[in-house]
Amino acid sequence: MTDAADAPYNVLFLCTGNSARSILAEASLTRHGQGRFNAFSAGSQPTGEVNPHAIALLKKMNFDTGFARSKSWEEFAGPDAPKMDFVFTVCDSAAKETCPIWPGQPMSAHWGVPDPAAATGSEAEIALAFADAFRMLDTRISIFTNLPIGSLDKLTLKKSLEDIGKTSA
Repeated sequence: MTDAADAPYNVLFLCTGNSARSILAEASLTRHGQGRFNAFSAGSQPTGEVNPHAIALLKKMNFDTGFARSKSWEEFAGPDAPKMDFVFTVCDSAAKETCPIWPGQPMSAHWGVPDPAAATGSEAEIALAFADAFRMLDTRISIFTNLPIGSLDKLTLKKSLEDIGKTSA
């Protein structure tokens, strides 16, 4: 893990398609992290495009969406990739998949969130599903960014990360 003096910490959010939840998490951490964290996202089977509802929600909340692209987790498994300090799965299917071996052995946890891309119904109902997913992720990320990472031992930090994943907010 990056030494506190060497921050920012690198954080990777994983989902299967890298089109909604992991993109929302990347945006949230970029905002909350304020230079203390570098946020990244990827998918095991990227869709190749970001869900338009995710982009619309982020734009509505004044996020810059220029970062958003659906990409493979293989981009982050190679020797030239940034060394991750933390890897969080945000969908249940990605949590069950065999992940690449990440250089540097980052700390990981599962922060599963219902898939807003699977929502059906009216545009308002779909938008609500995306807003709910963002709210859950944003709450967890806010808790994460407020952890005293540099002063926690590894076991305490690991338990804290797992506990955050159980936060439903």
